[in-house]
Amino acid sequence: MKRIRIWNDDPSEKQLREVADALSEGEIMIYPTDTIYAIGCNALDAKAVERICRIKGINPDKTNLSVICDSISTAARYARFDNRQFEMLRANTPGPFTFLFRAASSLPKAFKGRKTVGIRIPDCNFDRKLVETAGFPILSTSVEFDDSDYTVNPDLIAEEAEGIVDLLVDGGEGGTEESTVVDCTGSEAEIVRQGKSELQ
Repeated sequence: MKRIRIWNDDPSEKQLREVADALSEGEIMIYPTDTIYAIGCNALDAKAVERICRIKGINPDKTNLSVICDSISTAARYARFDNRQFEMLRANTPGPFTFLFRAASSLPKAFKGRKTVGIRIPDCNFDRKLVETAGFPILSTSVEFDDSDYTVNPDLIAEEAEGIVDLLVDGGEGGTEESTVVDCTGSEAEIVRQGKSELQ
């Protein structure tokens, strides 16, 4: 497993291109977000998405899958939201939220015709710049280990993830609180999981 160290959430162009190229080739990474470390891949790569679902024991037909976008305009390619929801995104992103929207018809084939997609625009410079550099959204699902120390300490993450993922982007000590999940598929936004931050 390769390890790339990012200092102060300020990746170099070389680092961004190296990670983007790895994801383009179908590799899977563990990487920092504005909440906790996550497992991610090119969301347009069906085989990579299936591999992550196997690693996490996720049934993709029954679990909401989320993608990281670099901006609201990018999110609009994959999710459908109205003007009111646009304003909500503008008020709360970048930030530690996952917004569940009705999926757009252009959602990647890897999502197998799903009607709902989670949208993340994190307050993490590396994440947004990576999506911008790569030109595709990043599938994102939280790292989960039996011992919580293994979700925040990059050395322990590397130890646990050896042979499971291809790449660790080391952003230093990780967080412990997950994103706040907001269901926007109904007539009113509903918080289904209160996480790191309050919805504005």
